[in-house]
Amino acid sequence: MGREGHGVSGGTTIDRAFEALYASDDGSLDTAASLLAADPGADAERARRGEEFVRTLWGRGWQPADLVRVARRELADEHVRLLTGLIRTETARYERLPHRWQAQIDALDAAEGGRPADRFSQATTVLELYRLLVRLPRLDAVGPVPGEALPPAAAGEPRMLTRIRALLAKAEATGYPDEAEALTAKAQELMARHSLDEATLAAGAPSPETPGAIRIGVEPPYEQAKAILLDAVATANHCRAVWNEAYGFSTVVGFEADLDPVELLYTSLLVQGTAAMTRAEAEQRAGGRRRTKSFRQSFLLAYANRLGARLSATSRRVAAEAPTLLPALASREVAVSARTDELFPETRATRVRAAWDEAGWNHGATAADAAGLHPNRPRLP
Repeated sequence: MGREGHGVSGGTTIDRAFEALYASDDGSLDTAASLLAADPGADAERARRGEEFVRTLWGRGWQPADLVRVARRELADEHVRLLTGLIRTETARYERLPHRWQAQIDALDAAEGGRPADRFSQATTVLELYRLLVRLPRLDAVGPVPGEALPPAAAGEPRMLTRIRALLAKAEATGYPDEAEALTAKAQELMARHSLDEATLAAGAPSPETPGAIRIGVEPPYEQAKAILLDAVATANHCRAVWNEAYGFSTVVGFEADLDPVELLYTSLLVQGTAAMTRAEAEQRAGGRRRTKSFRQSFLLAYANRLGARLSATSRRVAAEAPTLLPALASREVAVSARTDELFPETRATRVRAAWDEAGWNHGATAADAAGLHPNRPRLP
């Protein structure tokens, strides 16, 4: 007998069945599923191999949210449930996880319910998921992986981030555009001032930090417009965003203090923009005009375009209040650009692929003004 959970029968079955993971035809997958279904003694080794595939992908640059996102795009709910269980089991092995990983795991759907009714269907689901996992390419790493030495854990969320989160939550909840505008403006101003504070500290540090990166999901529909919105938020906050259309995320490169606020603001503006788009469509229908996909695309593109200008204007205004810090900010932006070019040496511009709708564009621009950042409007405390 071999090691525990990997007897002769199980090992032979697994090795024969898993040859189908690298085959190009579905017939091989059916044969492999029949082998697994007929050998319950292979179940434990089958699960162990799945955890091993997941663990290998951590070392290839993938994170929990990335894997779930691609499984959801390519496969079905039962595959996502299986993957979620593998991720939870694999990551439970570690005493401590890298920064941001625990939040990703907490956000996973519960791995329960909806199990296939028979062993052949269960085995087919396993093989389809594993086939996807073994074929995923290497990604550029955006942080340490489980098992590596980690920096000291921070004691709770920074006070500034907590304030930004509270302001944006109120902006999303209010039904009054002027109030949402004031709250969002205050959040962006806090982000800009915090970035200045960090630049001041870094300028006097003997060993200045280097830029890091995070991945942020850019989910369908209208991914291109959403990627443009994320790019606008990142650019206004001294970061760079690179969109990976194939795998449904953008990588945001920047200094650590700017990364979480960028994700918070993008998520909030997307919520506000989607709500405004829904209201605009309702108004159009009430007026007897039927709106289409082109209306929604144009709305979100205009929303992203206008918000980008207003966010950047706020950042420039705050920076102008401390002109002596401009060289430090410029130095950090050069470092961010250099790190982005290092991670993504072959990036290219993407042409906007959207049918234009004048009403959608005008409504999107108006919504951006309502959610935007006019410095002369009264702001809430």
